[in-house]
Amino acid sequence: MRSATITRKTGETDIAVEINLDGTGAYTVSTGIGFLDHMIEQLSRHSLIDIDLKVDGDLHVDQHHTTEDSALALGEAVAKALGDKAGIRRYGSAYSPMDETLSRVALDISGRPFLVWKSGFSQERLGEMDTELIQHWFHSFAQSAGITLHIETLYGENNHHICESLFKGLARALRDAGEIDPRKGGAIPSTKGTLG
Repeated sequence: MRSATITRKTGETDIAVEINLDGTGAYTVSTGIGFLDHMIEQLSRHSLIDIDLKVDGDLHVDQHHTTEDSALALGEAVAKALGDKAGIRRYGSAYSPMDETLSRVALDISGRPFLVWKSGFSQERLGEMDTELIQHWFHSFAQSAGITLHIETLYGENNHHICESLFKGLARALRDAGEIDPRKGGAIPSTKGTLG
């Protein structure tokens, strides 16, 4: 199975994460930020990646380090579990509707991290989470996972729906891109012979 365990300890956060790319979408998530937990649970359930994530962060300061480092650790685990990326589909995309909201997420497991962000929020918080940190979570995840990630909210009004559609879109696109394509016969999906 394609799995990975990452531990990350700094003066700001103490993180342990285990993932299984070929799981069933089982999760145990505890970041200390309820709304972030909810979003990472959506990522797990809809990507079918098993995620066990525990974060002890300096929430007495603010939510920045916990949000950023959870994404860095999770992205690092995804990159490690993918290994040399042999046989994967590499590309994935998803339209993600949630009630009045529609978002589009496209990604390339390229080894070249990049984020294009065309979304936003009209309120400062979702639950207790600062909405300005949501873009930063996606940026940090893309960086450490080594993916090119394009995110766009096509339309929507409810901030919770907008955010949830982005995480679900990432989940579905990541599931497609990370799956093994039996027609590739284990080949690395690049004419260069390597990704990165």
